[in-house]
Amino acid sequence: MFDEKNFIIGGEVIRPGETKDVNLFVSKLYDFTEIDMPVRVIRGKEDGPRLFICAAIHGDEVNGVEIIKRVLKHSALKNIKGTLIAVPVVNVIGFNNLTRYLPDRRDMNRCFPGSEDGPLASRLAYLFVKQILDNSTHGIDLHTASQHRTNLSQVRACLDDKENSRLAHEFDVPVILDADIIEGSLREAAQNRKIPLIVFEGGEVLRYNEVAIRTGVSGILSVMAGLGMINRVKTKAKSVKSFVAKGRHWVRAPHSGILIVKKSLGSVVKNDTLLGIISDPLGKDNIEVRSHKKGVVIGHTQLPLVNRGDALFHIATFEKTNPVGKSIEEFDDKFDYEER
Repeated sequence: MFDEKNFIIGGEVIRPGETKDVNLFVSKLYDFTEIDMPVRVIRGKEDGPRLFICAAIHGDEVNGVEIIKRVLKHSALKNIKGTLIAVPVVNVIGFNNLTRYLPDRRDMNRCFPGSEDGPLASRLAYLFVKQILDNSTHGIDLHTASQHRTNLSQVRACLDDKENSRLAHEFDVPVILDADIIEGSLREAAQNRKIPLIVFEGGEVLRYNEVAIRTGVSGILSVMAGLGMINRVKTKAKSVKSFVAKGRHWVRAPHSGILIVKKSLGSVVKNDTLLGIISDPLGKDNIEVRSHKKGVVIGHTQLPLVNRGDALFHIATFEKTNPVGKSIEEFDDKFDYEER
């Protein structure tokens, strides 16, 4: 609940100028150990947008947890206008079990807006909607690729909404996907409430990817500056140009075997470009995996053992591919790994 004096989450009142940590009760384990969803609310002295940032809706997607941790330490938040609601671990049970799902194998991101008396995943979604989403004006949801895959840093949003489109371009990544709304997703719940929400994807499950993490931190701060919540962070690196993909598709395995990947994330490919080679354990048969049309590799499998029909390479297509490739090169230079 929000008014000009009081901002209430989980029964805790956060007044202008206050920062408060709130634990939202989720459930108890078999031994009655209590499980809470951790939330930090940073409220500026002046009212403004109420932005939530969340991660680990899929419990094994850990990059976003580190992104939020670094954002919360950033000096740019000292003079914040409006309110930042940070939820680093949404699916706390999946996170502690190193798994994408809840114990009943339900995907929380197919259970929104949830139910107060439904299955655990639905109850957790309901808790998030009532305590976080309904208290917000904007949102950023942090994800990685699913198991055994990795993603190029990218933003996904429903670009028909002008505010969604603005936030997506503010995030400052080369590739933006105009993504359809998935039934039961947090994006659908936000859209039904007319709350602009973008999704950041980068890296893989259960692994920290430094470039994806730094991209996420920079992108969130850029969005906050675009919303007028903080001053724009000064950096030596220039902003990169963002391009909206016309479409995307998966190139699938034509044969079972052992895959050697030949094109990495961000590679510009033409029609019939060699993407990988599938062979048998003795190396006698080498079957080429080739692209069907020109585009950019935005995701690929990390698993060398593949079955016929497995999704191997995720290709995004654009009006003009070369400018996207140049922007990705500039992006790589901007976020090249440096010792912290």
